[in-house]
Amino acid sequence: MSDLFASAGLDKDLARPLADRMRPQTLGEVVGQDHLVGPDGALTRLLRTGSIGSLIFWGPPGTGKTTVARLLAHETSLHFEQISAIFSGVADLKKVFEAARARRQMGTATLLFVDEIHRFNRAQLDAFLPVMEDGTITLVGATTENPSFELNAALLSRARVLTFQALDEEAIGQLLTRAEAIMARPLPLDDDARAALARMADGDGRAALTLAEELWRSAGEGETFDTAGLVSVIQRRAPIYDKGQEGHYNLISALHKCVRGSDPDAALYYLARMLDGGEDRLFIARRLVRMAVEDIGLADPQALVIANAAKDAYDFLGSPEGELALAQAAVYLATAPKSNALYNAYKASMRAAKEHGSLMPPKTILNAPTKLMKQEGYGADYVYDHDAPDAFSGQDYWPEKLGRQRFYDPVDRGFERDIRKRLEWWDKLRRERG
Repeated sequence: MSDLFASAGLDKDLARPLADRMRPQTLGEVVGQDHLVGPDGALTRLLRTGSIGSLIFWGPPGTGKTTVARLLAHETSLHFEQISAIFSGVADLKKVFEAARARRQMGTATLLFVDEIHRFNRAQLDAFLPVMEDGTITLVGATTENPSFELNAALLSRARVLTFQALDEEAIGQLLTRAEAIMARPLPLDDDARAALARMADGDGRAALTLAEELWRSAGEGETFDTAGLVSVIQRRAPIYDKGQEGHYNLISALHKCVRGSDPDAALYYLARMLDGGEDRLFIARRLVRMAVEDIGLADPQALVIANAAKDAYDFLGSPEGELALAQAAVYLATAPKSNALYNAYKASMRAAKEHGSLMPPKTILNAPTKLMKQEGYGADYVYDHDAPDAFSGQDYWPEKLGRQRFYDPVDRGFERDIRKRLEWWDKLRRERG
């Protein structure tokens, strides 16, 4: 193999990706995860006890999960075995477990690292339980998805979840400085472009090194890129955003809470994050409609009209022009007066409907299309409200066994302030007219 690289004019080590050549050799070299591998980190404390137990590493790509697992095996003198849930099935697991048992009989324990462990189904995850319990393996699973949702409770009860954080710009900067030492040349970037590169990596150390390697390949002799030159060379890195997974729900939740909290600027930011990540625009539009009815309601009846109009405008215009209509709706909703009175009233009325069964409405307000129904009193003494003073009769519309209820309690904000005054006036007339 060395002859092959030599004949091609390449150094064998230089042919390896920069990120692979820069893998930390000790836990102390891992950047951005001091809460795990620092002097008082969670893994540091576990190593002091001499037993780490089974672990689940949860965090975004490029934060060192695989590297830390490999280093843990070295620190604890365990045989390191790595598989990927994407390419492995139950038959593969059985082979791995059998090899671990044989190794154990020879006096060597096994640390089994399972990348993308959330890709296994429930039956495959259950297969780990007996070999974890009898000590055949120490499991270290890595996942980019929330273990609470993606892994079963039985496995989680036998493993400790440790969270890896996206690398901040300082940690990315440390990696780039190390890369310059290994490459024996500076990055061909000015200061602003260097900071931009750290941001473009989006917390992913591996991505930062891959981008840096691309820059070194692209730069001419003595050439230095500014931010515009950086963007032209590497284009852009797609943001981390999986429409079917946790990031999708995190951002829509953030958008909803910003609208509810009347912060239009934060709402625009999270809307932009979702649009930039390729989120389905009609999904966003549907959620804006939901916000209009859940958090604004009748405090501003136009909110629902605006949200629906934004959906129709996007349908009509498409991207990118229609996205401005979604932004307009988000800002309108965020700046509208807020009320969940209608939302609460709806939930309370549903509870009452379920709890009290099929109560008969008062016969007074029922139609009497047949002679028998008239004889039974259907429609008797009904007062046509338009003929009553103030167009309000004050008659009782509630089932006798239930009695009058109050579900809707409008707030003293926006249009609901006027509704509250109207309801209080009707209550006064109702009392006066008995």
